[in-house]
Amino acid sequence: MVALTADESAIAAGANGDGAAMAMRIVAEAARLMGAPRLIPIASAHIDGALYHGDSGTLFAEALVAGGARTAVRATLNVGSLTPAGCAAVHLPPHEHEMARRMMRAYEAMGCEPSWTCAPYQAGHRPAQGSDVAWGESNAVVFCNSVLGARTNRYGDFLDIACAIAGRAPDYGLHRPENRVATLLLDAGGLSDALRRSAVLYPVLGTLLGRRAGNAVAVIDGLQGCTDEDRLKALGAAAASAGGVGLFHVAGVTPEAPDAAAALGGLQPQERIVVTPAELSATLATLSTAADGERIDAVAIGSPHLSLAEIDAMEQLLAGRRLQRPLYANTGRHVLSALDRAGRRRGLEEAGVVFVVDTCIVVTPILPELEGAVLMTNSGKFAHYAPGNTGYAVVYGSLGECVESAVAGRLVREARGWN
Repeated sequence: MVALTADESAIAAGANGDGAAMAMRIVAEAARLMGAPRLIPIASAHIDGALYHGDSGTLFAEALVAGGARTAVRATLNVGSLTPAGCAAVHLPPHEHEMARRMMRAYEAMGCEPSWTCAPYQAGHRPAQGSDVAWGESNAVVFCNSVLGARTNRYGDFLDIACAIAGRAPDYGLHRPENRVATLLLDAGGLSDALRRSAVLYPVLGTLLGRRAGNAVAVIDGLQGCTDEDRLKALGAAAASAGGVGLFHVAGVTPEAPDAAAALGGLQPQERIVVTPAELSATLATLSTAADGERIDAVAIGSPHLSLAEIDAMEQLLAGRRLQRPLYANTGRHVLSALDRAGRRRGLEEAGVVFVVDTCIVVTPILPELEGAVLMTNSGKFAHYAPGNTGYAVVYGSLGECVESAVAGRLVREARGWN
């Protein structure tokens, strides 16, 4: 039985209109199903439910709008199914295109910010450590919990918008401090310093973490002084895709882990995994599904969406050269606006970079249909989802390898030691 306050009961009964009543009843019923005793106020939400998967999602959003529903807290929007004019073309049939457009407009009508990015934390939405929020999108959830230290479960479609309208979430799971204590220790201290400082490691380590941890909370030791937000972003996204990871700690780096002992709550880990070069190499091999060969039809980076620093790195590697294969750079409109202001966008597009904004290549049809096509990426999340969602086989590589391969029009590998 979920104990609602008098205000919550009144909203559920229609005091604030039909849309708010629907949202509050959805949140309360979700709490009952999850065994939560009550609802808790939230500071913000990030909405994953505005991505078109069928007409029912559009009609649900429009029903909330018709009922006068408005968000009660700050709510940013995850990627949609469409891109702005001048960016990559989306190949949705007319009916689906129109329903996707209506869906996106309905969420904006409810007061959601038109951020349209899977990395809202890069666009200024950074809730305070210890605050309760209701975020959707797996990489955003794990970053919010792990790197920012805010508290959220993985709120899926369409519970996310219901929480945003109600201003409440069920009190269970990672909202509760006792469930944020690590039970698994992942020891990466034996890896070489060069590897631990290399960006290419983090999607591989995240994939390993996701497969070994499942939905358990882990603390990773041995990465002190080696990480930055983009690397933690890549690690978390891969862990959340390969497993059910909603929270990880990095000893001496993330806010709830001044050291491994603190992250473990002073207890011994239930399991300790020593990360070895052999295990990393085996995990690395699973991120590529393409047959051996040099064929590359396209390169895609930016899952999660590219930060401005990652665009800078790509531009430096490109060094004014022209691409022989399209390089799809998935990013947020806040990053593209910065490139426009700096006069940098045109030069990148003339070189062959295709900007994908407000969406990404694995959630809406952008890539051309090609027989036996191969996509190269530096994203563990793209490597996980692209074969099933796009039909392209995948080759995983570093950002440098991705750029060099796009320039050469064939697979180019760097010499690298995983030992």
